[in-house]
Amino acid sequence: MMEYKGYIGKVQVDEDAGILHGEVINIRDVITFEGQTVEELQQALRESVEDYLEFCALRGEEPEKPFSGRFIVRVPVELHRQAYVKARLADKSLNSWITEVLEKAVQDQ
Repeated sequence: MMEYKGYIGKVQVDEDAGILHGEVINIRDVITFEGQTVEELQQALRESVEDYLEFCALRGEEPEKPFSGRFIVRVPVELHRQAYVKARLADKSLNSWITEVLEKAVQDQ
């Protein structure tokens, strides 16, 4: 994993071609980059993100933000009910309770 200006790149090795290549994974738009060394790959990520930002500016469009802090999750009705009850029993909003559960799950990895 690599990061530049909040854009996260997932890196893969192409052994047949002898290159490293990556793709930004935290936006819907496609940003790719490649290099033969880690240093080249880091530079390629920076250049690709800068090209993307410049392209958006030229078109008068806002570039996609890597994260907004909001996402929609669809869950079964019963799970929704159970989570709500757990949150209320803990004197928390559902949002606060889910945030705590997610934080714990991410830290446990």
